[in-house]
Amino acid sequence: MSDDMLDQLPAQAQAYLEGRRLDEVECIISDFPGIARGKAVPASKFARLKHFHLPDSIFFQTITGDWSDAAGSDGFIEKDMILRPDMSTATAAPWTGDWTLQVIHDAYDRKDRPVPIAPRNVLKRVVALYEAQGWKPVVAPEMEFFLIARNLDPARDIEPMVGRSGRPAAARQAYSMTAVDEFGPVIDDIYDFAEAQGFEIDGITQEGGAGQLEINLRHGDPVRLADEVFYFKRLIREAALRHDCFATFMAKPIAQEPGSAMHIHHSVLDLETGRNIFSGPQGGETDAFFHFIAGLQKYLPAATAVLAPYVNSYRRYVRDHAAPINLEWARDNRTTGIRIPLSSPDARRVENRLAGMDCNPYLGIAASLACGYLGLMEEHRPSPAFRGDAYEGEPAIPQVLGEALDVFEEAEALHAVLGEEFARVYSIVKRTEYQEFLQVISPWEREHLLLNV
Repeated sequence: MSDDMLDQLPAQAQAYLEGRRLDEVECIISDFPGIARGKAVPASKFARLKHFHLPDSIFFQTITGDWSDAAGSDGFIEKDMILRPDMSTATAAPWTGDWTLQVIHDAYDRKDRPVPIAPRNVLKRVVALYEAQGWKPVVAPEMEFFLIARNLDPARDIEPMVGRSGRPAAARQAYSMTAVDEFGPVIDDIYDFAEAQGFEIDGITQEGGAGQLEINLRHGDPVRLADEVFYFKRLIREAALRHDCFATFMAKPIAQEPGSAMHIHHSVLDLETGRNIFSGPQGGETDAFFHFIAGLQKYLPAATAVLAPYVNSYRRYVRDHAAPINLEWARDNRTTGIRIPLSSPDARRVENRLAGMDCNPYLGIAASLACGYLGLMEEHRPSPAFRGDAYEGEPAIPQVLGEALDVFEEAEALHAVLGEEFARVYSIVKRTEYQEFLQVISPWEREHLLLNV
């Protein structure tokens, strides 16, 4: 790698390569599910590249690998996108056998316009709308996931991984340090990989499910944090594989256990003053604070198809299972869909508890910020703050993917923020996936309907 290119790298990537010869660069971009797509190239070739090409059809594929009819008026001709590296995202791939960097790329068309359906571009579009109003959005995602026993048979139930004690992980051990210690070797590798990649973990805790952990990230710029979640999913999977287990970000992998969320904390700063617009000069809650909450209440039902993108996602929204069933808001109340955590006025924030860990981090954060943005622009007022157990109320969010897509497809205001072309393509891809699922006959149907109806 040339000295000029080395100088472009973040400090942590430079430190990773100090005294070493870079072998390979993985040029990657996120597709709709959040899978890294791209090319691995020798470092010497990457140093000469200004861009590379990848077909736009990566955004038309379903999670099963089938194709949706979302190509638009040009037809399915698999046009090349121009992918340019964002060198600020260069980071180590410390699990590889050689010295490798990963670099996230941004997608442009042949007229040098951002490809509107690329997830990172969707998030950048929403952030730009905030900035046009003189605001800087700030987010902090929380990542929940399960460490499970290796499972090579889709027909077999998911089981928790076996810890260092030789016993399977136990449920209902939330915040137990002993439970965390059971996964010590995996967690040690997660920390080591994160350090090599320059990521700061705010904390790791045991959640309520068997083998379920949560990683909290420091608050910051939405695009940077989405990049980190995108990277973290890969590094966590790699750490698990080193210890003969799997990491899964599936929303509800184990029946009767809580699901995995990607709770998103939001605040908004004034670009000129740097002050949190949710807090007034005396520290009180501002109109903007209430408008943001109202935007979440009004538009999250339409955004659910993005925050809960698969049929399995809706199995997470179960009463009394640590996931919201409605869009009530309250201060320091984890039964509501919208929670206001305890904080100082400067750190006042709004937590969206609806998003599942199976969502694409760029799209999930973009959709959540889009709802808040519409609330700020429309200046609606939220319902009164909820008191008590919100699980006692009636569900107020879509219950299945088909219903969520119905609501999403009618949400013109949300489409205008996320981008009309993105909304069109996303809806078609998800409809195709849903139709694929409806062709599958489940074990429940065979057990209870085969001879009884």
